[in-house]
Amino acid sequence: MTSAPPSSAETTAPAPGGAAGTPTAPRRAAEPHVEGRHPGFSVAALCIAGLAVSLSQTMVVPIQGRLPELLGSTASATAWVITVTLLAGAVAMPVAGRLADMLGKQRVVVASVVMLLVGCVISALASSLVPMLIGRGLQGAAMGLVPVGIALMRQITPPQMAGQAIAAMSATLGVGGAIALPLSAWIVQVGSWHWLFWVSAALSAAVLVFVLAAVPHVHDKHEGLTFDVPGAVGLTVGLVALLVGISRGSSWGWGSASTLGCIIGGVVVLAAWVALELRVAQPLVDIRTTARPVVLLTNVAAIAVGFGLMAQMVAIPQLLQLPEATGVGLGQSLLAAGLWMAPSGLMMMICAPISARMIATIGPKPTLAIGAFVIGLGYVAGRLLMGAPWQLLVATIVIAAGVGIAYAAMPTLVLDAVPAAEAGSAVGVNALARAIGTTTASAVIATIITSDLGPTGAPSADSFHTSFVVGGAVAILGALVALTIPARRRQRAA
Repeated sequence: MTSAPPSSAETTAPAPGGAAGTPTAPRRAAEPHVEGRHPGFSVAALCIAGLAVSLSQTMVVPIQGRLPELLGSTASATAWVITVTLLAGAVAMPVAGRLADMLGKQRVVVASVVMLLVGCVISALASSLVPMLIGRGLQGAAMGLVPVGIALMRQITPPQMAGQAIAAMSATLGVGGAIALPLSAWIVQVGSWHWLFWVSAALSAAVLVFVLAAVPHVHDKHEGLTFDVPGAVGLTVGLVALLVGISRGSSWGWGSASTLGCIIGGVVVLAAWVALELRVAQPLVDIRTTARPVVLLTNVAAIAVGFGLMAQMVAIPQLLQLPEATGVGLGQSLLAAGLWMAPSGLMMMICAPISARMIATIGPKPTLAIGAFVIGLGYVAGRLLMGAPWQLLVATIVIAAGVGIAYAAMPTLVLDAVPAAEAGSAVGVNALARAIGTTTASAVIATIITSDLGPTGAPSADSFHTSFVVGGAVAILGALVALTIPARRRQRAA
């Protein structure tokens, strides 16, 4: 194995083969591999980069209600400040994965951090809607960093570190959202709302330097690959239409022509896109690989786990912040509600090494099923414990533990089932599946909560009960799907 200094300079290394008489998996043997002098620094750089990207997605939540006033626009128009980030991230993840397979993963990671930095600066300088949308769109597009970083982990870390590295990188998707709410609420309280984006910009600049210094470049681009432009356009149009319909359905009305038109149109375009990708020599997403039972069922489980993550992030903050006079709420401020939610992010990080150990011991399939089942238990706790903030804290911690365990198992299953030339793209599709789950949960839970109002006009206790039941049921369904994933035939050491 070749050692290289922790810099962005291009480095080559032979594919790892292991000791004589010890066969390695075909995918691993086909991957170029290089480690820096301090692979821990490489892992830390990628994890902090993922955290910065995830953090930027949620930082705007505390000022969401004030955006019409701050940007001089209408509430319906400023709602796109949230939506555009979601859409850009959903499209960017599979596209970034394909570009990583073509150009090299470290290069795409660096480009994603640059996009994040530029997007944060544009948003910080914005005083009207259009530049804010541009900045937020760039921040969303930077989400492509996370699946590419996960795919890169196996190539820049020693085998004994790879599992924990992937687990930690996967956890950043949930950790950033958990700590963003109290952090951004505090920033808004002590300073201008523009500082939300200046802080993110400063973090992004530091991350860029860290990545350039600590993450080595591997010659992992695959010669002869081309970029499928029609496939990228079709995927973009189909995903945007579908996710706009889902995300805006609770405000437009699920039976409205706009909602149905977007959802049905998105499904039709995506069906046509699948037919196109099956006829292309080098598709953006290899549908045949994605349709393999291991990959397909893992992605279905990813939708359920993403739903489980987001359902409580929609319901519990509302329950905490509703006035006590409603007979349902717990009367917490925005900052206090964020602080009650923050320990869940810490729990995800704590569970990352636990998940890695479980994957090494019992395999990724049982680990994914256990994680999804723990999420379901967390919702059972939430359904039974709604009388005090500390009770909801218990529920969020249990849910976060399940998410931390499950998130690490999914990319491991995918990476073990696809060729090295499609690793980035395959993990990008898996991340997209999680994003579809979180988007669906946000819309469904918001609809449940707002459709059942009590005598005071606030959401009733039954609406929150139903939200917890739905979140738990979807998580348990994800656990059952995980159990149907075909077991990977283990190679026996000589």
